[in-house]
Amino acid sequence: MPACPSCGRENAEDARFCSACGTALVVESPREQRKVVTVLFCDLVGSTTLASRFDPEEWRETMGAYYETCGKVIARFDGHVAQYLGDGLLVYFGYPRAHEDDAQRAVRAGLGIIEAVGQLNTVLAEQHGVSLSVRLGCHTGLVVVGDEVGGTGQDDMVLGDTPNIAARLQGVAAPNTLVIGALTHQILGGLFAYEALGAPPLKGVAAPLEVYRVLYESTARTRLEALASTGLTPLVGRESELQLLEKAWGQAVDGHGQVVVVTGEAGIGKSRLVKALTEYAPAQQAWFTHFQCSPSTNTPRSIR
Repeated sequence: MPACPSCGRENAEDARFCSACGTALVVESPREQRKVVTVLFCDLVGSTTLASRFDPEEWRETMGAYYETCGKVIARFDGHVAQYLGDGLLVYFGYPRAHEDDAQRAVRAGLGIIEAVGQLNTVLAEQHGVSLSVRLGCHTGLVVVGDEVGGTGQDDMVLGDTPNIAARLQGVAAPNTLVIGALTHQILGGLFAYEALGAPPLKGVAAPLEVYRVLYESTARTRLEALASTGLTPLVGRESELQLLEKAWGQAVDGHGQVVVVTGEAGIGKSRLVKALTEYAPAQQAWFTHFQCSPSTNTPRSIR
Protein backbone atom coordinates (compact mmCIF):
# COMPACT_ATOMS: atom_id res chain seq x y z
CA MET A 1 0.00 0.00 0.00
CA PRO A 2 1.53 3.38 -0.97
CA ALA A 3 2.46 5.58 1.96
CA CYS A 4 1.97 9.33 1.78
CA PRO A 5 5.33 11.12 1.46
CA SER A 6 3.91 13.99 3.56
CA CYS A 7 2.02 12.47 6.50
CA GLY A 8 2.94 8.78 6.23
CA ARG A 9 -0.69 7.61 5.92
CA GLU A 10 -1.10 4.30 4.08
CA ASN A 11 -3.54 4.45 1.19
CA ALA A 12 -5.32 2.10 -1.18
CA GLU A 13 -3.22 0.56 -3.95
CA ASP A 14 -4.97 2.56 -6.68
CA ALA A 15 -5.07 5.86 -4.76
CA ARG A 16 -3.61 8.89 -6.52
CA PHE A 17 -3.95 11.28 -3.56
CA CYS A 18 -3.55 10.79 0.19
CA SER A 19 -6.90 10.17 1.93
CA ALA A 20 -5.68 12.09 4.99
CA CYS A 21 -3.93 15.20 3.68
CA GLY A 22 -4.58 15.18 -0.09
CA THR A 23 -0.91 15.04 -1.10
CA ALA A 24 -0.31 13.56 -4.55
CA LEU A 25 1.03 10.01 -4.28
CA VAL A 26 3.92 8.65 -6.31
CA VAL A 27 3.03 5.04 -7.02
CA GLU A 28 5.80 2.89 -8.43
CA SER A 29 4.48 0.57 -11.13
CA PRO A 30 6.17 -2.75 -11.90
CA ARG A 31 8.77 -2.39 -14.63
CA GLU A 32 8.59 -5.97 -15.84
CA GLN A 33 6.41 -6.44 -18.91
CA ARG A 34 5.66 -9.43 -21.14
CA LYS A 35 5.85 -8.52 -24.81
CA VAL A 36 6.08 -10.15 -28.21
CA VAL A 37 9.24 -8.78 -29.80
CA THR A 38 11.04 -9.48 -33.06
CA VAL A 39 14.80 -9.58 -32.55
CA LEU A 40 17.29 -9.03 -35.37
CA PHE A 41 20.90 -10.09 -34.85
CA CYS A 42 23.51 -8.86 -37.32
CA ASP A 43 27.12 -10.03 -37.36
CA LEU A 44 30.12 -9.12 -39.48
CA VAL A 45 31.71 -12.13 -41.20
CA GLY A 46 35.40 -12.78 -40.55
CA SER A 47 36.02 -9.58 -38.61
CA THR A 48 39.04 -10.96 -36.73
CA THR A 49 40.87 -11.76 -39.97
CA LEU A 50 39.87 -8.44 -41.49
CA ALA A 51 41.03 -6.46 -38.45
CA SER A 52 44.50 -8.05 -38.63
CA ARG A 53 44.97 -6.49 -42.08
CA PHE A 54 44.39 -2.94 -40.85
CA ASP A 55 46.07 -0.31 -38.78
CA PRO A 56 43.86 0.09 -35.66
CA GLU A 57 42.80 3.60 -36.67
CA GLU A 58 41.86 2.45 -40.16
CA TRP A 59 39.90 -0.46 -38.75
CA ARG A 60 38.10 1.88 -36.35
CA GLU A 61 37.14 4.06 -39.31
CA THR A 62 35.89 1.04 -41.26
CA MET A 63 33.83 -0.22 -38.32
CA GLY A 64 32.41 3.25 -37.82
CA ALA A 65 31.22 3.32 -41.43
CA TYR A 66 29.72 -0.17 -40.99
CA TYR A 67 27.83 0.78 -37.82
CA GLU A 68 26.61 4.03 -39.34
CA THR A 69 25.36 2.22 -42.44
CA CYS A 70 23.47 -0.36 -40.40
CA GLY A 71 22.13 2.27 -38.01
CA LYS A 72 20.58 4.33 -40.81
CA VAL A 73 18.69 1.33 -42.15
CA ILE A 74 17.49 0.30 -38.69
CA ALA A 75 16.32 3.84 -37.93
CA ARG A 76 14.35 3.91 -41.19
CA PHE A 77 12.24 1.03 -39.91
CA ASP A 78 12.07 2.35 -36.34
CA GLY A 79 14.11 -0.45 -34.82
CA HIS A 80 16.00 -0.07 -31.55
CA VAL A 81 19.71 -0.95 -31.40
CA ALA A 82 19.92 -2.50 -27.95
CA GLN A 83 23.60 -3.44 -28.01
CA TYR A 84 26.74 -3.24 -30.10
CA LEU A 85 28.40 -6.61 -29.54
CA GLY A 86 31.92 -6.24 -30.89
CA ASP A 87 31.22 -6.47 -34.61
CA GLY A 88 27.53 -7.36 -34.16
CA LEU A 89 24.29 -5.56 -33.47
CA LEU A 90 21.33 -6.69 -31.36
CA VAL A 91 18.19 -4.93 -32.56
CA TYR A 92 14.62 -4.95 -31.19
CA PHE A 93 11.45 -4.40 -33.19
CA GLY A 94 8.42 -4.10 -30.95
CA TYR A 95 10.26 -2.55 -28.02
CA PRO A 96 10.44 0.13 -26.74
CA ARG A 97 7.97 1.21 -29.45
CA ALA A 98 5.54 -1.36 -30.84
CA HIS A 99 3.99 -1.42 -34.31
CA GLU A 100 1.50 -3.83 -35.81
CA ASP A 101 4.06 -4.82 -38.46
CA ASP A 102 7.24 -5.22 -36.39
CA ALA A 103 8.16 -8.55 -37.99
CA GLN A 104 7.90 -6.97 -41.44
CA ARG A 105 10.01 -4.03 -40.31
CA ALA A 106 12.70 -6.34 -38.94
CA VAL A 107 12.94 -8.38 -42.13
CA ARG A 108 12.92 -5.31 -44.37
CA ALA A 109 15.67 -3.84 -42.18
CA GLY A 110 17.68 -7.06 -42.50
CA LEU A 111 17.42 -7.08 -46.29
CA GLY A 112 18.14 -3.36 -46.29
CA ILE A 113 21.34 -3.87 -44.28
CA ILE A 114 22.58 -6.47 -46.76
CA GLU A 115 21.94 -4.05 -49.63
CA ALA A 116 23.44 -1.06 -47.81
CA VAL A 117 26.61 -2.93 -46.83
CA GLY A 118 26.98 -3.96 -50.48
CA GLN A 119 26.87 -0.29 -51.46
CA LEU A 120 29.34 0.59 -48.68
CA ASN A 121 31.75 -1.97 -50.11
CA THR A 122 32.14 0.15 -53.24
CA VAL A 123 33.62 2.91 -51.09
CA LEU A 124 35.64 0.58 -48.85
CA ALA A 125 37.16 -1.19 -51.83
CA GLU A 126 38.46 2.12 -53.19
CA GLN A 127 39.71 3.41 -49.85
CA HIS A 128 40.99 0.26 -48.13
CA GLY A 129 40.74 -2.58 -50.62
CA VAL A 130 38.31 -4.49 -48.41
CA SER A 131 34.81 -5.91 -48.76
CA LEU A 132 32.48 -6.63 -45.82
CA SER A 133 29.90 -9.39 -45.50
CA VAL A 134 27.14 -9.78 -42.92
CA ARG A 135 25.02 -12.60 -41.57
CA LEU A 136 21.61 -11.92 -40.03
CA GLY A 137 19.19 -13.92 -37.89
CA CYS A 138 15.66 -12.88 -36.97
CA HIS A 139 13.23 -14.45 -34.52
CA THR A 140 9.88 -13.46 -33.00
CA GLY A 141 8.74 -14.54 -29.56
CA LEU A 142 7.57 -13.69 -26.07
CA VAL A 143 10.06 -11.87 -23.83
CA VAL A 144 10.09 -10.19 -20.45
CA VAL A 145 11.27 -6.58 -20.41
CA GLY A 146 12.58 -5.40 -17.07
CA ASP A 147 15.11 -3.29 -15.23
CA GLU A 148 18.84 -3.84 -15.42
CA VAL A 149 19.83 -7.29 -14.19
CA GLY A 150 23.05 -8.13 -12.36
CA GLY A 151 24.76 -4.77 -12.80
CA THR A 152 25.18 -5.15 -16.55
CA GLY A 153 24.76 -1.45 -17.18
CA GLN A 154 22.01 -2.17 -19.70
CA ASP A 155 18.62 -0.66 -18.93
CA ASP A 156 15.37 -2.43 -19.82
CA MET A 157 16.85 -5.82 -20.61
CA VAL A 158 14.87 -8.13 -22.88
CA LEU A 159 15.01 -11.62 -21.39
CA GLY A 160 13.89 -14.92 -22.86
CA ASP A 161 14.83 -17.36 -25.58
CA THR A 162 14.03 -14.99 -28.44
CA PRO A 163 17.34 -13.03 -28.53
CA ASN A 164 19.34 -16.25 -28.10
CA ILE A 165 17.53 -17.98 -30.95
CA ALA A 166 17.99 -14.94 -33.20
CA ALA A 167 21.73 -15.16 -32.52
CA ARG A 168 21.74 -18.90 -33.32
CA LEU A 169 19.86 -18.29 -36.56
CA GLN A 170 22.51 -15.75 -37.52
CA GLY A 171 25.06 -18.48 -36.96
CA VAL A 172 23.51 -20.77 -39.59
CA ALA A 173 23.07 -18.00 -42.18
CA ALA A 174 25.40 -17.87 -45.17
CA PRO A 175 27.25 -14.58 -45.76
CA ASN A 176 24.95 -11.78 -46.90
CA THR A 177 21.78 -13.69 -46.12
CA LEU A 178 18.96 -13.34 -43.58
CA VAL A 179 17.52 -16.39 -41.80
CA ILE A 180 14.24 -16.29 -39.84
CA GLY A 181 12.43 -18.63 -37.45
CA ALA A 182 9.11 -20.38 -38.00
CA LEU A 183 6.93 -17.89 -36.10
CA THR A 184 8.36 -14.92 -37.98
CA HIS A 185 7.75 -16.83 -41.22
CA GLN A 186 4.15 -17.51 -40.18
CA ILE A 187 3.51 -13.87 -39.31
CA LEU A 188 4.94 -12.62 -42.62
CA GLY A 189 2.95 -15.01 -44.80
CA GLY A 190 3.37 -14.26 -48.48
CA LEU A 191 4.95 -10.83 -48.06
CA PHE A 192 8.39 -12.27 -48.89
CA ALA A 193 9.86 -15.13 -50.91
CA TYR A 194 11.70 -17.78 -48.90
CA GLU A 195 13.98 -20.78 -49.15
CA ALA A 196 13.22 -23.49 -46.58
CA LEU A 197 16.38 -24.61 -44.77
CA GLY A 198 14.82 -27.42 -42.73
CA ALA A 199 15.51 -27.69 -39.01
CA PRO A 200 19.29 -27.42 -38.52
CA PRO A 201 20.68 -28.04 -35.02
CA LEU A 202 20.87 -24.82 -33.04
CA LYS A 203 23.19 -24.78 -30.04
CA GLY A 204 21.21 -24.51 -26.82
CA VAL A 205 17.84 -24.89 -28.55
CA ALA A 206 16.35 -28.27 -27.65
CA ALA A 207 13.22 -28.36 -29.83
CA PRO A 208 13.72 -28.57 -33.62
CA LEU A 209 12.99 -25.23 -35.29
CA GLU A 210 12.08 -24.83 -38.94
CA VAL A 211 14.09 -21.96 -40.43
CA TYR A 212 13.91 -20.05 -43.68
CA ARG A 213 16.18 -17.85 -45.72
CA VAL A 214 14.44 -14.65 -46.84
CA LEU A 215 15.16 -14.09 -50.52
CA TYR A 216 13.31 -10.90 -51.42
CA GLU A 217 10.06 -9.02 -50.91
CA SER A 218 7.15 -10.45 -52.88
CA THR A 219 4.99 -8.57 -55.37
CA ALA A 220 1.92 -8.74 -53.11
CA ARG A 221 0.39 -5.26 -53.02
CA THR A 222 -1.47 -5.56 -49.71
CA ARG A 223 -1.06 -7.54 -46.51
CA LEU A 224 -4.24 -9.52 -47.16
CA GLU A 225 -3.18 -10.26 -50.71
CA ALA A 226 0.03 -11.71 -49.30
CA LEU A 227 -1.81 -13.73 -46.68
CA ALA A 228 -4.22 -15.04 -49.30
CA SER A 229 -1.33 -16.92 -50.89
CA THR A 230 -1.14 -19.06 -47.75
CA GLY A 231 -4.90 -19.21 -47.19
CA LEU A 232 -7.17 -16.81 -45.28
CA THR A 233 -9.08 -17.95 -42.23
CA PRO A 234 -12.90 -17.83 -42.43
CA LEU A 235 -14.59 -14.59 -41.41
CA VAL A 236 -16.22 -15.39 -38.04
CA GLY A 237 -18.32 -13.25 -35.72
CA ARG A 238 -18.67 -10.28 -38.05
CA GLU A 239 -22.11 -10.99 -39.53
CA SER A 240 -23.75 -7.76 -38.30
CA GLU A 241 -20.82 -5.60 -39.44
CA LEU A 242 -20.80 -7.26 -42.86
CA GLN A 243 -24.54 -6.73 -43.20
CA LEU A 244 -24.04 -3.01 -42.52
CA LEU A 245 -21.39 -2.80 -45.23
CA GLU A 246 -23.55 -4.70 -47.71
CA LYS A 247 -26.50 -2.44 -46.92
CA ALA A 248 -24.38 0.67 -47.50
CA TRP A 249 -23.12 -0.83 -50.75
CA GLY A 250 -26.68 -1.50 -51.88
CA GLN A 251 -27.63 2.12 -51.20
CA ALA A 252 -24.63 3.30 -53.19
CA VAL A 253 -25.66 1.11 -56.11
CA ASP A 254 -29.13 2.71 -55.95
CA GLY A 255 -27.56 6.13 -56.36
CA HIS A 256 -27.28 7.20 -52.73
CA GLY A 257 -23.59 7.84 -52.09
CA GLN A 258 -22.18 6.32 -48.92
CA VAL A 259 -19.03 6.74 -46.81
CA VAL A 260 -18.22 4.05 -44.24
CA VAL A 261 -15.36 4.27 -41.75
CA VAL A 262 -14.23 0.97 -40.21
CA THR A 263 -12.17 1.59 -37.11
CA GLY A 264 -10.83 -0.46 -34.20
CA GLU A 265 -7.74 -1.86 -32.51
CA ALA A 266 -4.98 -3.42 -34.59
CA GLY A 267 -5.49 -7.05 -35.42
CA ILE A 268 -9.27 -7.34 -34.87
CA GLY A 269 -10.01 -7.98 -38.55
CA LYS A 270 -10.81 -4.60 -40.13
CA SER A 271 -9.00 -5.38 -43.38
CA ARG A 272 -10.48 -8.89 -43.45
CA LEU A 273 -13.97 -7.38 -43.15
CA VAL A 274 -13.36 -4.97 -46.01
CA LYS A 275 -12.00 -7.82 -48.12
CA ALA A 276 -15.25 -9.71 -47.53
CA LEU A 277 -17.11 -6.76 -49.03
CA THR A 278 -14.79 -6.70 -52.04
CA GLU A 279 -15.66 -10.35 -52.59
CA TYR A 280 -19.39 -9.59 -52.37
CA ALA A 281 -19.61 -6.44 -54.47
CA PRO A 282 -18.11 -7.67 -57.80
CA ALA A 283 -21.31 -9.63 -58.38
CA GLN A 284 -22.79 -6.22 -59.20
CA GLN A 285 -19.93 -5.27 -61.53
CA ALA A 286 -18.11 -3.20 -58.94
CA TRP A 287 -14.82 -1.50 -59.72
CA PHE A 288 -12.41 -0.65 -56.92
CA THR A 289 -9.62 1.81 -56.36
CA HIS A 290 -7.76 0.72 -53.26
CA PHE A 291 -5.59 3.28 -51.41
CA GLN A 292 -3.22 2.06 -48.73
CA CYS A 293 -0.72 3.88 -46.52
CA SER A 294 2.42 2.05 -45.49
CA PRO A 295 2.89 2.16 -41.69
CA SER A 296 6.64 2.40 -42.27
CA THR A 297 6.70 5.40 -44.60
CA ASN A 298 3.22 6.90 -44.43
CA THR A 299 3.28 7.01 -48.21
CA PRO A 300 -0.09 6.24 -49.82
CA ARG A 301 -0.28 3.81 -52.72
CA SER A 302 -3.12 3.57 -55.23
CA ILE A 303 -4.01 0.02 -56.16
CA ARG A 304 -6.57 -0.71 -58.86
